[in-house]
Amino acid sequence: MKLTTVVTCLLLSSLMLLSLFTFNHQPLDATIKGQTNSRKPRDELLGGLLTKEFDEESCLSRYHSSLYRKPSPYKPSQYLLSKLRIYEMLHKRCGPGTKAYKEAIKILGHYQNVSRSVGECRYIVWIAVYGLGNRILTLSSLFLHALLTGRIILLDQRTDIRSLFCEPFPGTSWLLPQDFPLTDQLDSFNKNGSHCYGTMLKNNTIKSTIRETVPSYLCLYLIHDYEDHDKMFFCERDQNLIRQVPWLVFNANLYFIPSLWLIPSYQTELSKLFPQKDTVFHHLARYLFHPTNQVWGMITRSYNTYLSRADETLGIQVRVLTKPAGYFQHVMNQILACTKRESLLPEVAATESKVTNTSTRPKLISVLVTSLYPEYSENLRTMYWEGPSSTGDMVQVYQPSQEVYQQTDKRLHDQKALAEIYLLSLTDKLVTSNSSTFGYVAQGLGGLRPWILYKPKNQTAPCVKAISMEPCFLRAPIYGCQAKTVKITRFVRPCEDRLTGLKLVDFANEV
Repeated sequence: MKLTTVVTCLLLSSLMLLSLFTFNHQPLDATIKGQTNSRKPRDELLGGLLTKEFDEESCLSRYHSSLYRKPSPYKPSQYLLSKLRIYEMLHKRCGPGTKAYKEAIKILGHYQNVSRSVGECRYIVWIAVYGLGNRILTLSSLFLHALLTGRIILLDQRTDIRSLFCEPFPGTSWLLPQDFPLTDQLDSFNKNGSHCYGTMLKNNTIKSTIRETVPSYLCLYLIHDYEDHDKMFFCERDQNLIRQVPWLVFNANLYFIPSLWLIPSYQTELSKLFPQKDTVFHHLARYLFHPTNQVWGMITRSYNTYLSRADETLGIQVRVLTKPAGYFQHVMNQILACTKRESLLPEVAATESKVTNTSTRPKLISVLVTSLYPEYSENLRTMYWEGPSSTGDMVQVYQPSQEVYQQTDKRLHDQKALAEIYLLSLTDKLVTSNSSTFGYVAQGLGGLRPWILYKPKNQTAPCVKAISMEPCFLRAPIYGCQAKTVKITRFVRPCEDRLTGLKLVDFANEV
């Protein structure tokens, strides 16, 4: 009996000593980013953005996301929360399958001169174009436009959006029914489409000052190659006409929220919705975009394996926009210069004797690299394998996938892309590539101000800290009807990575 007791005591002592030398972050069941052993998420409703009306098991990410990230320091306004609840009720009344929806689609057969009342239900139809980052940013922009104008948003589901995101609105669907009367015409709503607003203005088939004849639907073309007539969408006078049209079909790939702030009739409402102006995408994205269970499984498995035990995490998003794309040594050099200059990663010591570890326990730094190409993460991993860090800290490098080519609309490829965006948003610090919508979504979801890698063109610095976490409106209409407003509006600034673009900033972050 005494021998058994002694053995038991020795075993317990050994385990206690061993625990002193393990890393801060234990497996998910024990502690997550400083959270104690509890399976109940902290603030599972994200400050009131979400409601409890959903079945938890059908979309695990909706109520479990707070288990994997620190609480956001940015709280949504009560006015935003009330508007979201009002919107949800409107979507229930007007959404697919309702009597109101069935009545609303009847007028699509009468394109001109919608004189009879269409009731309270007006619609925005989103056409899925370009890559996942563009789609998320555009959806956010259109949803905000819907909030401002009392419309509901419906998504073209010819692409498999259902494999990526859960339904965000309780008791209804945001998917456009497949028997929608204009489905066969959606692909014709392009730059020169006869029912697109810019083309109609150019051909004098519609006038923003004449409202006796209102079409039942309009196409709005807001793609990066749009022209001056298309940009009239952002003019107050044109908005007055567009508001009267029951159905708006958007062919867009841009985050155009900054220019909505510059439309005078929307400014007061937007200021009430978002008192802190650089939180727009942060709040909207966390409300709208909840990965499906399959994608959530990819996220949580990667997080638990590679990020949960780290003392510090760093995300590095590499997107090479040149043609041909691929691995370039000058891009690798730029990444290393940025992480060194900003002290994001320790340097590699020349010899073991050069390690200057002032800590009693070395830190584990997990680096998550996302890129179509494997060489960037491989070189970084090799660097810290072949030589010790100067601080004695351990650097672990992980890249979830190496797809080589972008394969938009292939289900597994898109699911991997969404998982990687979400994983980047869970890191403590973030480095992103310039003009990358992939990076914009990650920084907004995570509430992070990233270090943006400059285009390698005669720059004196490899990267710059973003002035806000807001995405950039890469092709903003900085001339025309908003030209004067852009110059005098303090909360709109040129983007760090695109001087002809615009982004929202908050005065507290000005440098």
